[in-house]
Amino acid sequence: MKKLNGFSFYIFAVILLWLKTLIIYFFEFDLRTASFIETIILLINPIGSIALFLSISLFFSKKIRKIVFMIIYILLTGILYGNILYYRFYIDFVTVPILFQFQNVGGLSQSTLELISWTDPFLFVDIIILIWLLIKKTEKGLSISKRNKLSVISGSLILVLVITSCEFIENPQIFKKSYDRESLVKTLGSFNYHIYDILFNSKMFVQRAFADSADIKEVNQYLDSQKEDQNVKSSLYGVGKGKNIILISLESTQQFVINRKINGEEITPFLNSLIKDSLYFPNFYHQTAQGKTSDAEFMIDDGLYPLSGGSVFVRRPKNEFYALPTILKEQGYYSAVFHSNDESFWNRENMYQSLGYDKFYSKSYYHVNVENSVNYGLKDIPFFEQSIPYLKELPKPFYAKFLTLTNHFPFILNQEDQYLKDMEENPDLVHRYLNTIRYEDEAIKIFINELKKQGLYDNSVIILYGDHYGISRSYYKELENVLGKEITPVDQVELQKVPLIIHIPGQGAQVIKTIGGQTDIRQTILDLQGIQPKKKAIDFGHSLISDKKNNMVIFRDGSFVTEKYTYIENTCFSKSSGVKIKMSKCTPYFERVQKELNYSDNVIFGDLLRFINEEKK
Repeated sequence: MKKLNGFSFYIFAVILLWLKTLIIYFFEFDLRTASFIETIILLINPIGSIALFLSISLFFSKKIRKIVFMIIYILLTGILYGNILYYRFYIDFVTVPILFQFQNVGGLSQSTLELISWTDPFLFVDIIILIWLLIKKTEKGLSISKRNKLSVISGSLILVLVITSCEFIENPQIFKKSYDRESLVKTLGSFNYHIYDILFNSKMFVQRAFADSADIKEVNQYLDSQKEDQNVKSSLYGVGKGKNIILISLESTQQFVINRKINGEEITPFLNSLIKDSLYFPNFYHQTAQGKTSDAEFMIDDGLYPLSGGSVFVRRPKNEFYALPTILKEQGYYSAVFHSNDESFWNRENMYQSLGYDKFYSKSYYHVNVENSVNYGLKDIPFFEQSIPYLKELPKPFYAKFLTLTNHFPFILNQEDQYLKDMEENPDLVHRYLNTIRYEDEAIKIFINELKKQGLYDNSVIILYGDHYGISRSYYKELENVLGKEITPVDQVELQKVPLIIHIPGQGAQVIKTIGGQTDIRQTILDLQGIQPKKKAIDFGHSLISDKKNNMVIFRDGSFVTEKYTYIENTCFSKSSGVKIKMSKCTPYFERVQKELNYSDNVIFGDLLRFINEEKK
């Protein structure tokens, strides 16, 4: 058999990697298109970048050309596989900032092992085939003529430019929506998307140097145009004035578990009972992005949207903020955080100082051992039990935030901690999730009872919220069995609902159906406390107990939900029926979505709050 020449081998490798990329697009990333042109672009867009990157090896000497070629091929496969693992849980694509916070997204832990599928080794079979061909069936040196080299380079560049231009004509706003990574991947291809991501984040890196006070004025003008009448107070304005504030983050807790039973047992019996004596918000959504729990914390304390890539806690911890702890400190509050993980996790030790917290009770304050730990650290019950002595000693009034841990992917729990009795011997991930949710519920019950014993319950506003989803789209087939129905695109958005329960001493139960998200918690707390910030605050949220109309929740990827409509994956749906409707129903909201996300990014990347503080000095 005649050996392959360099050009033939190169073309074969390009086709092989292109086909593998398409398989990943459709079977792993589940990329969907809305038009014939989008479909054609999606099918063709990987070829240009694959051909271009692999062609780099052709300019090395013949002695090392084969080695360089395989290194590039393996790197490109590695990029694809890294995105697969990340996408399986986060339903998102890797960004440059994520690479700098690798330890915060699980690292090489049990969480990562849970995401590996038995089919994954097949994604590397092509590498073995190519290595065998290079050794046994390819001409020495992988020689290729100068003419073919130029053809490869020029053809690749033309293909990339033509495809990008076609999509830009189809969707002129694509590069103004850097937060919509799925559209970027569909437009540019997975490899070119990463080049774009590097360039975009390089631009954001230097944005602070070019920012000035005119930038913050533009944001202020927009927010002033959106604000409701400050003279009109809500019916609950000031009912919590002067009381302690206890904020409890419910790790990975979604709202569908509330008031639901599994095999006849309540999953959250205590939370269900607490709702009967509290304010309950059934239309409340998480808005986190790649920063997950840290994103939720950031939104609650600052009223800004999270970054589309990475976490503010890691990327901008030295910014000036006018955060909730600082606003409460103006009213005499002492602020503390309780979290039994390492203080460096999500860079909390530095970020909490910037946000104005007085004390951070991290892992070093707790007695942690093998017996009382699971998965990411100290179990929730001993966490709350060990936190009470510290809480009792805080100066009053206080703002205390508690971050739970046990209900964290991949939802591991010891047999002795399982409160759901009738469970399968080897439960799937969704049923493991229900088990850890039940444990979390029991931990909250123990904590609340301890607050009562210590005399703190009747003088504290207690706020419980879900920080982000626990069951990602990759596990929806298992979840459908629990819900007893097929999950539609509208259901996907509804599954982003998380609990929000606010217990106020002396206030009865009330179900508040206002649509809201985590950016709204700060304003809601200030409303309940009857507090007006002493300085000008940049805040995209609104109080959930106000009478504001036309509420909407904006998600970091540009999707959104209103009272009537749900916009997801570039498609408009009726929220009530779940039926796809005319895009014209959703287009009136596009400008607000784009403005708020971009303005929030400008505030963070430009560190614009430093200009407000200077003006107020």
